[in-house]
Amino acid sequence: MRSGFVGLVATGGMALAGCAQKSTEIAPHYVSPLQYQSFSCRQITEEAQRVSGQASRLTGVQDKKAQDDAVATGVALVLFWPAAFFVRGNGENAGELARLKGELDALEQASIRKNCGIEFRKAPPAG
Repeated sequence: MRSGFVGLVATGGMALAGCAQKSTEIAPHYVSPLQYQSFSCRQITEEAQRVSGQASRLTGVQDKKAQDDAVATGVALVLFWPAAFFVRGNGENAGELARLKGELDALEQASIRKNCGIEFRKAPPAG
């Protein structure tokens, strides 16, 4: 009985460690705003719209992965421990989303330096 419980706890720990994060939990990677110093305000706006569109798409993908992983983890812990192997984790999508968030931060900084007056809306913090 005790070894079964230890196995369940170990499986649960592995499953939870591999779960994909929600998009709001992914911190931006640093991107230097210097790469945008030659951009006009219009170019900064257009690039921000392009990057924002990509980030929005990846946000949906990441949140779907997080939801699917949470379901697989629940099934693994309650019903069927081999389901823990279906927990996919963060992977490439989270890295790309972090990079895009960093790009938006850099574009916002470039906009501020040039006094473009572009309004960058951010998602509310997780929690």
